[in-house]
Order: sequence, then structure tokens, then C-alpha cells
Amino acid sequence: MSIVEETVTSQLANGLTCEIPASSPLAKLLRSQRTWVGPSAKQRLGILRKAKSVAIVGASPNAARSSYFVGTYLQQSSDYRVYFVNPNADTILGQKAYPDLASLPEVPDIVDVFRKGSDIPSVIDDVVAVGAKTIWVQLGIWNQDAAIYGESKGLTVVMDRCIKIEHARFHGGLHLLGFDTGQISGRKTLR
Repeated sequence: MSIVEETVTSQLANGLTCEIPASSPLAKLLRSQRTWVGPSAKQRLGILRKAKSVAIVGASPNAARSSYFVGTYLQQSSDYRVYFVNPNADTILGQKAYPDLASLPEVPDIVDVFRKGSDIPSVIDDVVAVGAKTIWVQLGIWNQDAAIYGESKGLTVVMDRCIKIEHARFHGGLHLLGFDTGQISGRKTLR
């Protein structure tokens, strides 16, 4: 009696596909590689242009945290109404902090997320529940299954990109290290 091992079809970076045993280390490695592709730069620019409000989930009152830095930038360098979501904070950057998305005074156009990758599916459920259309998962956070799940729920998903860096890049004020240059330029900015 022969045992037939289950196989999976994997698409390689060069576009070719191959059948490999599902239990092999190579199959595991290929499953872990990023294949999901989010919106293009032009599409991200469109998202940022259309948005009027941004909710930062996982916002921190700690000035050393990246969510604090991003919140500061969005308050000072954009026209967005910025909301901070953190159930453990009363205020962040001088504004009321909300315990969850459902507590916000409006449905945000973009929900910017500073949470670990494994938390993203539950955040997606919250985003869908309040009726927001875009979830923007910050730089360094990746959950491919969550991205696919979010799209299946009708969301526009941006993942592993910093909203501050993208906004500054499109508006001509981005230094090589991601800081606002503060320089005045004759170049027309995108609004």
C-alpha cells in the first residue's frame, strides 16, 4: 500500500508554478513569502487625497512611540481630523483618546493601525463594524492573511507602509530619514 502525500501548487517569483509536498520545508517557506500586493503609489495618493479623517488605533501618549510621532505629524502637517484610539489613555497630544472605533464622533476615512500583526484580523472586524472603508497598517506590520481577509470584507487595505512617510512623500517634505525637511520649495505640493 503506497501512501500518497498531499502536494501544494506554489507560484515562484519568476511566475512558474510547481507541485511540492505540502509538508516540505520549501512549502512552508513559500507560504511565508509575501504574495499579496496592496494599492499602488498612485492609488495610495488617491486614498490620502480623498480622506478627511484618520483614526489611529494603538495610538500612544508616549512621545518615544512611533504612533505619537505620526499623530504629531498628521495634526501639524495635514488637514485631517485626527482621532486617537487607545482604551488606556484619556488624552493624546492634547486631544481626547477614545476607547474604540465605535466611540468616535464620526466614521473615519482611514483607520491607521499600530498593533501587532496577529491583532489585525480583529481590528479589521472593528473597521468593518463601524463602516470605515480603508485600513492602513503601519510600516513593519505584516499579516498577509489579514490583508486578504480585509479585502474580502470590502476594505481597501494598505499594509507595511507609514502614513506619515507616504503623506510627506506626496507633499514634497520628506527627508531621506523620513523627517519633514521644513524647507520651503517653489514646487507645487499635492493636496
